[in-house]
Amino acid sequence: MKLVKVIVLFAAIAFVGKVQAQDLKFGHINIQELVMQLPEKVAADQELQAEATKLQEQLQVMQQDLQKKYTDYMSQRDSLPDLIRATKEKEIQDYEQRMQQYSQMAQQTIGQKEQQLLQPIITKVQKAIDEVGQEQGLIYIFDISSQVVVYHSSKSIDCAPLVKTKLGAQ
Repeated sequence: MKLVKVIVLFAAIAFVGKVQAQDLKFGHINIQELVMQLPEKVAADQELQAEATKLQEQLQVMQQDLQKKYTDYMSQRDSLPDLIRATKEKEIQDYEQRMQQYSQMAQQTIGQKEQQLLQPIITKVQKAIDEVGQEQGLIYIFDISSQVVVYHSSKSIDCAPLVKTKLGAQ
């Protein structure tokens, strides 16, 4: 029985030594920088900017209409009966509220559009990172753009060139 314990102990020590002797490989990448360099991201940014410009132009038209309504009201205010004056003031307030609602909806639309455009890019990058990690036999790949990793040594592999190659990016 003692002999079995000794053999198990030596086997355990040998296993631990072998595990510790293995070369643990880690990688790092700046995902934010990588994504910014992708042609898909540039195209997405251009599409998003075009959408934002359309929405902004509509908001400017609304602001001009409001300014005209306000100017017209102010020029006639003293000569208007109380009921008409109150009606016009309410109309201006309602228009201001519609503009605020439009502005909020425009921001939501832009956020949704950004998510819609970026999600396929992020998925593609993650797939390429996964493939590089498997091909290189890495245990972890840390995203250094998130600043969660406070140290990485020169032994850590910079995976950006490998991922760029996978993505067909320069």
